[in-house]
Amino acid sequence: MQKVGIIGGGAWGTALAVVAARAGRSVTLYARDPAAVAAIARRHENASRLPGIALDRSIVATSEIVAATAADMVLLAVPAQTVRTVATLIAPFTAAGVPVIVCAKGLERGTDKRLTEIVAEVAPQTIPAVLSGPSFATDVARGSPTAVTIAAADADLALALCHALGGPTFRPYAETDVIGVEIGGAVKNVLAIAAGIVSGRQLGASSLAALVARGFAELCRLAEAVGARPETLMGLSGLGDLVLTCSGPQSRNFAYGMRIGAGQRDSAHPLAEGIETAAVARDLARRHAILMPIVEAVAAILEGALGVDAAIESLMTRPFKREAG
Repeated sequence: MQKVGIIGGGAWGTALAVVAARAGRSVTLYARDPAAVAAIARRHENASRLPGIALDRSIVATSEIVAATAADMVLLAVPAQTVRTVATLIAPFTAAGVPVIVCAKGLERGTDKRLTEIVAEVAPQTIPAVLSGPSFATDVARGSPTAVTIAAADADLALALCHALGGPTFRPYAETDVIGVEIGGAVKNVLAIAAGIVSGRQLGASSLAALVARGFAELCRLAEAVGARPETLMGLSGLGDLVLTCSGPQSRNFAYGMRIGAGQRDSAHPLAEGIETAAVARDLARRHAILMPIVEAVAAILEGALGVDAAIESLMTRPFKREAG
């Protein structure tokens, strides 16, 4: 576990490169843009994606994907909807038995698959794993104390990955409930859009607290229906990540929801993973006969089928029921 390859030269991929270098690993960071690679090599900073963060001089930036996949582990720090394309691209160059750690949070539009399922499908010789939890790239790169979850089907492998990436300011916890970790990370992004809408509409702290609590109940219902363990959802990759992502506009999903709530929605399509995941989570819930009214409302708003005020009214006028029912 000495050589770490990171696919994705955005803020998150760069932050993970910083983490791996701090852990004493040999790090190769792949980015598509040769100009960005040259800038990182010259300035030891990813100024366009993570400005102000000095990169260890041992981090090697490359636009040659083969160089990044010649590693003991590969981290996929790319958007959720590109995981299939990127995993297919790296498959011929990644050795058998190498862990491929998904570092995105989402579900694939069109197939409803989890991201580790995609890795297993297109790169079957590798070992899928996932890194998730409450972690903003800037905080991680600056060395703010952060705890995350690394999940793999094999407990020993999950723990080995934690040892390989962990350090004084970055503490991974090992988990084998890959489903729970992935569903928690994906659905919380949808709920963060809802939280942002509440904030943008200036509905107050009480409304936001109710939204987060009821949204978490929805997340748990869906995750357990598809095979997750309840205790996983109470941890870092479930409740912990939900709390962080619903805390303010540093979250892209929250910020996007704020613009919707304030009536400032435009045609821009930011890297807010919840935009694509909303419809997938809704469809999964319907398939499993799970009630997820908040996720349903977010999906309808994003599709233009429901306005914000109508969505709020529909949620507040649902039939009365027991909270735990």
